[in-house]
Formats: sequence, C-alpha cells, structure tokens
Amino acid sequence: MTISAILDTKGKAVVSIAVGARVSDALALLAGRRIGAVPVMDGDRVAGIFSERDVIEGLQRDGAAILDKRVDDVMTSPVITVTGEVSVLSALAMMTQQRVRHLPVVEQGRLIGIVSIGDLVKMRIDRIEQEARAMRDYIQSA
Repeated sequence: MTISAILDTKGKAVVSIAVGARVSDALALLAGRRIGAVPVMDGDRVAGIFSERDVIEGLQRDGAAILDKRVDDVMTSPVITVTGEVSVLSALAMMTQQRVRHLPVVEQGRLIGIVSIGDLVKMRIDRIEQEARAMRDYIQSA
C-alpha cells in the first residue's frame, strides 16, 4: 500500500497558506478547517509546514506577539516530504522517527496532497481488518 493509494481514497485537495501570511490568519485557517497543519507555500514550492506545535512553541517563546508574526518566521522548515510511491509503513516509520504528524506529498517539486498520521493508521487498520475477515472466511469455509 502506497501514499498514492491513500490520496486516491481521501482526495488530493490541499489547503495551504503563503509564506507572507500572518500567524493569526493561519490559526483561523486551521480552526476553520479543523486541521492540525498546513503547508506553507512559496509559489509552487513547499517552503515549510505550520502546525499546532509551531503555535505552542511560539506562544511559549513570544506570547501573544506571535499572532502578528509571519508564518514563515515560525513554521517548521525544512519540511519533510514524501512521494506517492512511498509505502505506508515507510511513511509511518519516517513520521515516528522524525516526530511529525503530517507529510506533504510532492511529485516533481509540486505539492499534490498531504497525509496525516491518522490517515496512515486508518489505512493500516482497515487493511488488517480486511485480512482478518479473509482469514475468518477461509477458516469457516474449510
């Protein structure tokens, strides 16, 4: 199972924000869309990722003044990305090792989607349940 298979299921629509946007705008976007992270774009290039974790760290460091900062001043960069050919298990391992919960999916330098650790775990659990059903059906038919 690959990242492309997940994008085929969940869709490839990506919410993003521009590098010069204000943190307050990014927070409104996260809250309005009920998402935990957003890729930060410099034109067609993924410049970083802005997440709930960046907000927490910024609040601890700068207090409410973070709201007036630019997103690219507080985002996580360089961003860890994957391609569609990466396996779900490889992506899960990468996320665990790097302690990230969102991976932008990039093909030929262009953002084509984003996956969360929740997307990957859901896909893995669905696959395990399918295998368990197939095994039960096999045993019952024997």
